[in-house]
Amino acid sequence: MTTPLPVADAAQIRRAAANEIRADRTAFIAVLVLNALAVAAGLASPWLLGKIIDAVGRSPTHTVVGTVDRLALAILVCTVAQIVLTRYARYVGYRFGARAAARIRERFLGRVLALPAAVVERVSGGDLIARGTTDAPTIAAMLRTAAPDVFVAALQGAFIIGAVLVLHPVLGLSSLSCLLVGTVVLRWYLRRSRAAYLTEAASGSQLAELIATSAAGARTIEALGLAQRHSATTTSAVATARSARLATLRLRTVLFPTLDVSYVLPLVAVLLIGGVLHSRGAVSLGTIVAAALYLRQLVDPLDTVMLWVDGVQTAVASYARLEGLASAPTAKPAASAEPADNRIHLADVRYAYDRGDVLHGVDLDIRPGERLAVVGTSGAGKSTLARLLAGVDAPRTGTVHLGGVPISELDPDRLRHHVVLVTQEQHVFNDTVRGNLLIARPEATEAQLRDALAAVGADWAADLPNGIDTTLEGNGHRLDGAQAQQLSLARVVIADPHTVVLDEATAQMDPTSARDTERALGVVLEGRTVIAIAHRLQTAHDADRVAVMDAGRIIELGTHDDLVARDGTYAALWRSWHG
Repeated sequence: MTTPLPVADAAQIRRAAANEIRADRTAFIAVLVLNALAVAAGLASPWLLGKIIDAVGRSPTHTVVGTVDRLALAILVCTVAQIVLTRYARYVGYRFGARAAARIRERFLGRVLALPAAVVERVSGGDLIARGTTDAPTIAAMLRTAAPDVFVAALQGAFIIGAVLVLHPVLGLSSLSCLLVGTVVLRWYLRRSRAAYLTEAASGSQLAELIATSAAGARTIEALGLAQRHSATTTSAVATARSARLATLRLRTVLFPTLDVSYVLPLVAVLLIGGVLHSRGAVSLGTIVAAALYLRQLVDPLDTVMLWVDGVQTAVASYARLEGLASAPTAKPAASAEPADNRIHLADVRYAYDRGDVLHGVDLDIRPGERLAVVGTSGAGKSTLARLLAGVDAPRTGTVHLGGVPISELDPDRLRHHVVLVTQEQHVFNDTVRGNLLIARPEATEAQLRDALAAVGADWAADLPNGIDTTLEGNGHRLDGAQAQQLSLARVVIADPHTVVLDEATAQMDPTSARDTERALGVVLEGRTVIAIAHRLQTAHDADRVAVMDAGRIIELGTHDDLVARDGTYAALWRSWHG
């Protein structure tokens, strides 16, 4: 069962946006000033044109030619100034948006890397992938392109409305009141859009998760005859995503036609009401023309805002999902003490999932250099114990100490110098064999890399087209399950920890390959503590001690010979496996 990642609320989004502004305050102020000057220059032209009309109307003779020329020249100057200022305002705005997008991406990556391993394994992989590959690019594109346009349009619209009211309050109020139709519909849209777009994003994440798991498990689905059932599940997920997208489309089909009508109403109002007032001598013709031009100018910024309102809502939903990671659990502060030795001690350890405890009062003392095999039936708690020993999870009650220090409180980088967990799940990065190995230790030499591959029996690496410089995955060479597991084990050799927890690490190899790899690891890991979660009892036979688990408890502990002689649970397992 996956745990949903948090989504930021409106207050968190406002705080995050304010922090972005503070992080680049100079550029933001420059954007404000440049846009204000550009809008002011643009507002002068209609007012000057109204002055020309009034001047000609009062004295339609050659004596007003000089006045008209001066006013026309002023219009030209204002227009050029508006063009230049707008150009630089957009330039600064785009740069501000690009830097903000970079900070958001870096913050997202930092938060993901700060998530504890236990959290990462329990959240939806598709949701996490979608936030990085869909939400982050959406915000980046919006900040680089749409945000400057929307900001300029909003500022320009506010200035134009102010100019109309200053020009003639009665005419301005009567015409702008017609915008209330669009305002009412916009408020209706905004009240519903955030939830709708969040639902759309969540359904897209679920679909991405399903597609990813389907691609990874295609052979298993086919082998088990689950294709029809999986197809029905996929169809249902597609239908859910389609329904969520149609819900946002229905909102847009109401919003945009209504706004198109509301754009025209103020212009109609100023012409009708202005005509009545002019016939009574209450307003000049130039004022009516200037107000009409202002309202005609208002269409462009309103249209820009409405054009991007859909994208802005999508970006806000994406921003909420990215900023929601700030509320996700993070790794606990690192323990200040350094482990005194390599001894691992468990005392009365209990651990619970959603349905209750799966480990019940486990006590265990693992000596440095010991090879301990943990065996038991499926569901006995072996893998859970391995995660606690590796510090991935912390016990609900009880303690797991490494050298006297709680193992789950050690910094991850510090912990991996002591303990490494290798599971039957492996990952091959889209990189060369060399790059995949250097993840464990970037300073490793060529000889160390080759020795590590040889230690786990990965002879196939030398036969690749470019040796260990051959690219894997993606468009490169693809490894089978056994080869990928050998690569994971080679990373362990490179990492060189003092304790290795192997959770059925050779499960995907055939018995012969697994046995050869285990022999090789036995030589390489000499002198180190090895805790092997074993499904092949031959591993237990070679161990110093064997811990037998059942129903979350250690019911038997001792050497292979001692446990066989006791003729208990382990002896029965050994006879069943060996026979």
